[in-house]
Amino acid sequence: MAAAGNGSAGAGLRTALEQLCSSRTLRLKPERPVCAAVIGLDRYLADERSSDSYSYDVTLTDGTWRVKCLLSSELHHLVQKNTLRCGCRVSVTHLSFVYDERRLGQSYVCLEELECEDEDAGILSSVKDLRALQWWMRDGIGSSVIWHVDAPLQSGRKHYLSLWNNEDPHGGVWIPNSPPADVVIDVSKICLLGDLDAFIASSRRPLPLLVRVLHRSRLRYYGKPGQNIDYPFQAYFEVADQSGVMSMVLWNDLCPEWYHRLVVGSVLYLQNYSLKKSYQNRSRPQISSLPLISFTDIEICLNPRNPSAIVTVIPPKSVQPQWSLPDVSYNFCTRSEIENLASNQACDIIGLVTFVGRVERIRNKGNTIPEKFWTYRWVHAVDGTSDSPFILEIFASSQPDIFNNICPMTYLVCTQMRVCREAGCAVYLTSSAETQLFITGCHKKQPYVSDPKVKAFIQWTKTLKDSVILRKTAVGGHYCYPPPSPTFTPYNNTANNTTSPAGSPTLKAVADLQVEMENLQYRECKRVTIQGHITAMHYHRWPPEVLQSSGVNGTQRNRQSKSASVAAPSSTTDNMLQTELPSTPPPSDSTTSSKRRRLEQGEKAVQRQYMTRAKAQSGRQEEEQGDEEECVKGQSPETTDSSEATSAPDTEPAVAHSSASWESSDWAILKHSVANRIRCCSLNPESVSEKFCFDDRDSLLQRINLSPSRWSPDLPINTQLNTLTPVDCAGYFTLTVLGLNQQAAVDALFVPVLSPEDPRAVGKLAAPNDNTLMSGLSTGHGCVQAGGVHFSPEALLSSAAALEDERLVCVLDMCLLGQNKVEIICSKLYRTADITPV
Repeated sequence: MAAAGNGSAGAGLRTALEQLCSSRTLRLKPERPVCAAVIGLDRYLADERSSDSYSYDVTLTDGTWRVKCLLSSELHHLVQKNTLRCGCRVSVTHLSFVYDERRLGQSYVCLEELECEDEDAGILSSVKDLRALQWWMRDGIGSSVIWHVDAPLQSGRKHYLSLWNNEDPHGGVWIPNSPPADVVIDVSKICLLGDLDAFIASSRRPLPLLVRVLHRSRLRYYGKPGQNIDYPFQAYFEVADQSGVMSMVLWNDLCPEWYHRLVVGSVLYLQNYSLKKSYQNRSRPQISSLPLISFTDIEICLNPRNPSAIVTVIPPKSVQPQWSLPDVSYNFCTRSEIENLASNQACDIIGLVTFVGRVERIRNKGNTIPEKFWTYRWVHAVDGTSDSPFILEIFASSQPDIFNNICPMTYLVCTQMRVCREAGCAVYLTSSAETQLFITGCHKKQPYVSDPKVKAFIQWTKTLKDSVILRKTAVGGHYCYPPPSPTFTPYNNTANNTTSPAGSPTLKAVADLQVEMENLQYRECKRVTIQGHITAMHYHRWPPEVLQSSGVNGTQRNRQSKSASVAAPSSTTDNMLQTELPSTPPPSDSTTSSKRRRLEQGEKAVQRQYMTRAKAQSGRQEEEQGDEEECVKGQSPETTDSSEATSAPDTEPAVAHSSASWESSDWAILKHSVANRIRCCSLNPESVSEKFCFDDRDSLLQRINLSPSRWSPDLPINTQLNTLTPVDCAGYFTLTVLGLNQQAAVDALFVPVLSPEDPRAVGKLAAPNDNTLMSGLSTGHGCVQAGGVHFSPEALLSSAAALEDERLVCVLDMCLLGQNKVEIICSKLYRTADITPV
């Protein structure tokens, strides 16, 4: 459908809405679909009568008008799978108008039926300033009604949730941090933490407290359908005075008001708080480095009412030494030192980021209502004390502006990280509920800047050549750590279909994988284990010829080298403790800046070409047909019945041209009887790590972050590139695993690690590799021959016959990349000898 211009599209949207309001049935199916672009997606807790845990509001525009609509529950899956997303175009075919009969004067438009199309190139191209878009409302233009913008349409909720998790603060109700105002307080009548026992045992109101914040936890959202709490949030703080340390809890309405302002190191004057017995079943920060008593039986509660707590933040210049408040202490450990730390021990780290993985989601274990997801990403950072980097598993810490801006060449500080050890891999660190993150731009005036190990790290960075470090950086791609264990011990779940213990894999039937895939939500990752036989393998060169023919890869490599010499920051002149590295480091002088502008303009005008779906399709129309074309376009894996399998070509799976292949002697016969065939598509660029480039920083970060909840004219365009500079990926394998009952089969991708520059190579212990197929599939590595020559896929496949008829256990990593693209990657194969019987 052609993009509509402002005139016709604007009249269409406004006319359709006005026709809807005047309809006697409160429903409208317009003669022609209403074309609009999505500029906002908001999520909030649904009421108890809803079939889903959450509701979604969608903001549409035609380039002139904008309107916020409720999304029908029948269409929620479009958001959950990132098919309906900001920046895409929709064709609305059915609208309804709804009055909220439980509230006076409240009504809204509901989107009952719509179709999602690709990224809009017409409507949004004309939008230069969102403020110029006029709000459409039932009783006229509502551009001045602020609450209409930031308040949910349905169920009387007062705030929105972050689109992809419940931990990140989201929306205008969250008051940002700002320098505290000068205050005058009376410290003559205060109570020490060590004296609070006397108050909890009596009915007396406790005296005011004067404390310093030592630790802050991420937010916890405990809202449930039917719950009558406006802001069901909670956050823990560890506060201290000269007598000891105690937990403080911020409740409900006070979280939006105070969470951002109660930062680590701030001094608080607390009045009208309450005391209660401490909740013991929770994590606590490890603060053994402080010579203070920890009071764990009592916690301080700051409530919005009954009583209404009074919180005063003391400006740093007004803090007096005679108050004897303890300083914030840290336990910074270098990369070499964490080798000697015990499992689950907490430490703080600082490092120079070299790899940033894509943001992924994992479903909260258990049958929780409402459904919850954790968001996390993997990061590598170096500090010069070891040849190995820190391997960091970082979960969202209620600091979205920092979490989403972690990028290579950034100085990263992570506090309260926990040590994790697994068999067959290097030690790694995972974040805790109390972890706080700091990146370049946030370090100034933080309490840790005077720590000796932080100063030593800064001195080390001054010895680095940025162009050398930049060549070792990467972002994105499939990355799953820790790798599967060297041996496989299955967990027997046949009794009550219970979940397996941590680290104990559960076998799935191959036929059940289709349901697993259909239940995946956007960027949700799941590791599943199946057993069967490998019946076919195909090797495909990568990137595909359609991408290479554009010449973009060469351009990208040129830009990479130019970035290394022109755009890299100068560590020898920028000191994190004093001036802060800028987010995108500037050139060293005006001459370089002018040259860089001419260079970028020339590249943008002449060389830089982004592949679009239209270009890719026209480039392959003459050489690819049927399923092959559909898969390269990124369609979802599909299940075929036996009749479809019968008509499939002999070079299955038809996802891309293969340069080498192998099939078992029985596969030609068996594939015709396979009832369920889960096919995978060709390797998606999002599955491959790529080199980091300063010039493309914003675009790269948008690609590896989750889809935004707001569209902005400032957002990079063409972020879903079909071209990139891979770290080291010459090709990949497609392997077909046939279930033991020969009724179901699945195609999975195997992308061998060919270079130590590949982020997936980090942390894996060396394993023998004889350049056989089994060695590659069990270690994940391709054999590198003498002189650095990579293995030959033909030579690798020549050993495939040794696996014929052998029962294998296959570990698959599944992830819904969005827009119906499911990533299925084989991370390990176990032979019979590697399986430990139960």
